[in-house]
Amino acid sequence: MANVAVYDMAHNQVGEISLNDAFFNVEMNAGLLHQAVVLQLASQRLGTHATKTRGLVRGGGRKPWRQKGTGGRARAGSTRSPLWVGGGTVFGPHPRKYGFTMPRKQRRLALKCALSDKVRTGDFIVLDHLDFDAPKTKAAVKLLSDFGVDAKSLFITADEAVNVERSTSNIPGVKAITASGINVFDILHHDKLFITKDAITRIEEVFA
Repeated sequence: MANVAVYDMAHNQVGEISLNDAFFNVEMNAGLLHQAVVLQLASQRLGTHATKTRGLVRGGGRKPWRQKGTGGRARAGSTRSPLWVGGGTVFGPHPRKYGFTMPRKQRRLALKCALSDKVRTGDFIVLDHLDFDAPKTKAAVKLLSDFGVDAKSLFITADEAVNVERSTSNIPGVKAITASGINVFDILHHDKLFITKDAITRIEEVFA
């Protein structure tokens, strides 16, 4: 098991914690991470795009002119033909779902790969406690400044911390989530990961 330093919110080391190798020392699998990210982003797509075919466009019920004897004009059965201006669309997009399935074991393995990568690169910062007395953006900015972090950061708490979420909501590139809501995209998208000891315990319990 790897030992990682534990800090307080003022960047003072207050101890160490042993990380479970089954969660935080997993071999990198870039293909699996890519699949997990594509799954997450595809599931967020609404897929509400739609076009009207010739049968859905209003009007066009009457034949524009007779079939024969028009002096050389091509045959036409409806003014809503795709060949006409104002007609229907051929092979246009229709409402659909973009999401697909991925086995649970693969999803959890991808999450462990992402967490392990942050530990290996030294971007995994463990805090003994994370909360603010009030929702103040200045408090979150000070915490980042104390750690010398000027990059996209992800805060992970064991339970919902309203003050933390509100304090970080106005800082570009900074996001706060709970341990039960962690996902591969957020972990990879942010450069630094701040996580509490309780959140680590929660992750090991939930995703065991």
